Amino acid sequence: MANPGDFAHTLKQQADIVRIIGDYVRLKKAGAQNFTGLCPFHKEKTPSFSVHATRQYYYCFGCHEKGDVFAFVQKIENISFPEAVRLVAQKLGVPMPKATYSSEGEAREARLRGQLLEIHERAVAFFQDCLRRPEGARAREYLKGRGLDDATIAKFHIGYAPDSGFLLRDRLKGEFSEEVLRESGLFSWKESTSSEYRVTSTETETPKPSVIPSEGGSRGNEQSPEVEGPFVSAPRDPGLRTRDSASIYSKFRNRIVFPIANEAGKVIAFTGRTLSTDEKAGPKYLNSPETPIYSKGKVLFNLDVAKEAIRALNYAILVEGQMDCISVFAAGFHNVIASSGTAFTELQAKLLGRFSKRVVVNFDPDTAGAKATERTLGLLVEEEFDIQVLRLEEGFDPDLYVRRKGKEAYAEALRHSQKYFDYLIERARAQFPVRSAEGKDKAVKYLLPHIQRIPSRIVRDELAQEVAQKLGIDSPVLRQELRHVAVTRSSSTIKAPAEVQVTDAERILIRALASARQMHANEEHVSQRDGADEEFNPARQAAYILETEGLHRGLATESLAESLLNASSEIADVLEIPAAESDRRLLASILLKEEEELTADIVEAAVRALRRIHLRRRQEQLQRELKAPGLASDKERLKVLLAELEQVSRALRDPGASGLPRIA
Repeated sequence: MANPGDFAHTLKQQADIVRIIGDYVRLKKAGAQNFTGLCPFHKEKTPSFSVHATRQYYYCFGCHEKGDVFAFVQKIENISFPEAVRLVAQKLGVPMPKATYSSEGEAREARLRGQLLEIHERAVAFFQDCLRRPEGARAREYLKGRGLDDATIAKFHIGYAPDSGFLLRDRLKGEFSEEVLRESGLFSWKESTSSEYRVTSTETETPKPSVIPSEGGSRGNEQSPEVEGPFVSAPRDPGLRTRDSASIYSKFRNRIVFPIANEAGKVIAFTGRTLSTDEKAGPKYLNSPETPIYSKGKVLFNLDVAKEAIRALNYAILVEGQMDCISVFAAGFHNVIASSGTAFTELQAKLLGRFSKRVVVNFDPDTAGAKATERTLGLLVEEEFDIQVLRLEEGFDPDLYVRRKGKEAYAEALRHSQKYFDYLIERARAQFPVRSAEGKDKAVKYLLPHIQRIPSRIVRDELAQEVAQKLGIDSPVLRQELRHVAVTRSSSTIKAPAEVQVTDAERILIRALASARQMHANEEHVSQRDGADEEFNPARQAAYILETEGLHRGLATESLAESLLNASSEIADVLEIPAAESDRRLLASILLKEEEELTADIVEAAVRALRRIHLRRRQEQLQRELKAPGLASDKERLKVLLAELEQVSRALRDPGASGLPRIA
């Protein structure tokens, strides 16, 4: 929590919450100070997510998520409060003070993540340097053959991991502990069982320790003198090669290395493409394992660079691999991203949805690519994307297509992308000949799961009819099955509960009470009346009226008003007052809908309106009591009730009447 006087509080006052949240959610202006968009925390079609520019907080009327700029960043990035403060500071370009943490464990985790980011920066520089050196000649030749010029190579920080298992380790071990080296995902190790171990050199095993490459990539033995130059090997550390110790060696060897960055542009992992044709070289593409800073299912390759173009164009091009992404980007399509060495995931879909809900899927046209396309379409449909599919000619992936046919041809292919369900129907027809009843049955069963994923019942029904028409289905049984799916699919979207009925007068007095925190936080507030009269204080006025007349009693906002009246003045954030969660939600919804300044006239009008509400209620109650059986025999009670009814009726006729009893 940001408290007055601390760095987080100062930073929060400087932060433009609309701009910060706007990096994640497409916001549209919906009032003088209010902005709305689709909530990033639950599925919805109609925007229910609001951000208030002046009050500096957000609230969702659908799922009731709320908070300030730090709460938003903390939740959407899945990070701790100190990390959220740090990230907001980075976005604003504000230098951070020395960090403090709530526990040693939290501090240790934060230090480790910081060191892992640093070690990846060093590794990027190391791999880039290796690419420029003589031993990188073959890698440079490969990249040139793939159509990448020096500018593109530099733009994507592409490098080369040398064949040595120890050069990177020796470069880094003086700066980072063995724990950090192991946690980085850059290294492998094998527990030795003898003082001089022997293993087979494969992608997953330790290279022979007697072979250490020289500067030019030639091999010598352990007795060779140390090599001069930027990759000087440190003297052998016996601790690395003795019994029961771990021998650490590079995971990426003789590979072209593609850095993977997070949304903020920080390198957090690598993909390595082998240059070896040896059967023991390991997989063609090798990816970093998951680490404290990298989870492959949560990252989209090139999103850090492409996100602005995606926002501007309001659509993304989704490809499978890094080379596809790099080639398409280099051709001028800067809104391209890749799933980065993993099957597309729900978390990646949610991440992409923060920037645009329109996407063109352009995976390889082979069998594996078609299956990947189907899986990806399912996830994107669940997240309610507007989806099109770009099918290239057989034998062409996006990289090869751009290099062989050029960017104009790719742009033309983009313009002729298919609607995703037209693509699926074509796939069904290709796999299952629909001339026979059996083929039609299989085609329908292939398409049914895709129809079921669609949240909208109307769209499901339309697609069911379209499928029946395009597949030539005249069987009443199959048509009924399609219609049944369209009707019975249950929606997983969160629906907002019915909003508590609150009058405009209640809203005004709640806003007035809440303004106490706003005025309290503004330490430079000075009366503009030169001491002749105190400036109007809506919070003090509302509190006095409610405490003396009890106008909030029996209203929907009664418990919320009580919480505001009793809250300590030391609580700077009004949304943090001690109150029931339902009351906090109600408060957030009231404050986000404020449209006019709280003047003395507006507050007084609200007070008069609440008085009339209570007077009418009392009038109705008195009239019911006067109709009670046997009251005529109680002359004294009848006299009291009639006198009070007259007083209440007179007050209703004369809004300025005073002397009314306190409302119990």
